[in-house]
Amino acid sequence: MAKSETPLINLCYQDGSEGSPSNPTKFKNQDFAKLKDYCLRRGRLFVDDEFPPDSSSLGDLPDVKDVKWLRPRELLREQNNNDKPAFCVDGASRFDFGQGQVGNCWFVATISALTFQKDLMAQVVPMEQSFRNYAGIFHFRFWRFGKWVDVVIDDYLPTINKELLSLRSKCGHEFWAPLLEKAYAKVCGSYADMDAGYPSEACKDFTGGVIQTYKLKEPNSPDHGEIWLTLRRAIVCKSLICCWTVPKEDTAGNPVSVSGLVFGHAYSVTGVTEVELNGSRVRLVRVMNPWGELEWNGKWSDKSDLWNKVRPEVWKKCFNREDGEFWMQLEDFWYYFGYLSICCETPNFTDGDFTCQWKCVDYEGSWVAGRSAGGPINNSTFASNPQYRIQVSVLDKEEPEDTNILISLMEKPQQRCRNEIRLYPVRLAIYKIPPGTPQGRLDDSFFHRNRPVKAQRSHGLARELIELHSLEPGEYVIIPFTKEPNKTADFVLTVYTKADTEIR
Repeated sequence: MAKSETPLINLCYQDGSEGSPSNPTKFKNQDFAKLKDYCLRRGRLFVDDEFPPDSSSLGDLPDVKDVKWLRPRELLREQNNNDKPAFCVDGASRFDFGQGQVGNCWFVATISALTFQKDLMAQVVPMEQSFRNYAGIFHFRFWRFGKWVDVVIDDYLPTINKELLSLRSKCGHEFWAPLLEKAYAKVCGSYADMDAGYPSEACKDFTGGVIQTYKLKEPNSPDHGEIWLTLRRAIVCKSLICCWTVPKEDTAGNPVSVSGLVFGHAYSVTGVTEVELNGSRVRLVRVMNPWGELEWNGKWSDKSDLWNKVRPEVWKKCFNREDGEFWMQLEDFWYYFGYLSICCETPNFTDGDFTCQWKCVDYEGSWVAGRSAGGPINNSTFASNPQYRIQVSVLDKEEPEDTNILISLMEKPQQRCRNEIRLYPVRLAIYKIPPGTPQGRLDDSFFHRNRPVKAQRSHGLARELIELHSLEPGEYVIIPFTKEPNKTADFVLTVYTKADTEIR
């Protein structure tokens, strides 16, 4: 397969503008450079008043007592470890860390996937940081609702019995991963607000890219052949790939099945390959448990005798070690996992058109009760909803179902804590605009005369609603709306279009 060359024409970021990758917004108005310089000049170590080292930052974590907040040097000293703390040792790797006592496997699995994409990794984790010129302050960057934000933290970490409470470093003195986790906990509200979630959320916050989540084994869901093509496309497009199993009914926690897989648990996909066995090609998927242990024990697992039946150079792909990473045959992967989530900076993986360029425009909008929260299509105030007109001029005539529009609608949180976010059910409607229609907003009469060409049948309750469409050339209007009128909320509408399509 040819190497991917898919630059994204991203019109939402003016070079160097606030919220762009090169100039992220300062989270909580905290300026990393100024705060560090202030601490160094006064010989003080930074203490973050916005996310203090106390119980308020932990939140209501269950079964957590006697937490002691320690800086890395203090932790190593209490452990009688003579190593000096390091931010990153020999580059960031998926083998650097393992999940701790917080139930954030969804987040840890996404970090594993992130380590494969060095450019994205450098955007999220500024690698020039170290414990030299030390002031007890670090920073990380995340994409949050249309903008990149720079998040400052101190390096106090929660510990229990001289061990890190949550994400732990396997080498003992490397701290980039626990510090990254702390920064994300600050964005979420607390460590407790990271307990339970979806990998797609963290993937979005690490990239600002396109998310597609596939339900496996559902009616009308892709079969394992389609999933294989999707995985290969995703790898070529340098995507973050995660998957997760469904919870076991009537069972609390995350029990381990006889197959070695954990129920209700997130994993990262770290590779795909094909091997030859008895003259046939076998498709394999490499998966990693963020716990750093507990692996699949079926066909093509680390101890499977099938590895003894392939060529020696192929056998080297298997590492028989307890590190949480293992291979599975594609058919087993498709059968045992419930969901697959893929995130890429561009939509190219969705149809395999690796040469296509896409434009991307973000709009920050609002539904305001009594003014611009018109509610559903059959409501008399529907025309008051926000309206976005686009001109579609590209469609692959050789592929009538060619996808040329991808729309993302993301609601902004209305409460501080992630697990207490209130989301209104939302939908999107798309209308084709007849030639000669005046520019500007469309009034009630337009919507009475016309029917939507694309409208969801059900309202989405997830943080982000994503739709892929194949639209004939022409002018269209996109209407985001809430299920009920007069619901006030902010949103980000992102429209990806193939090159030469105008958005206004």
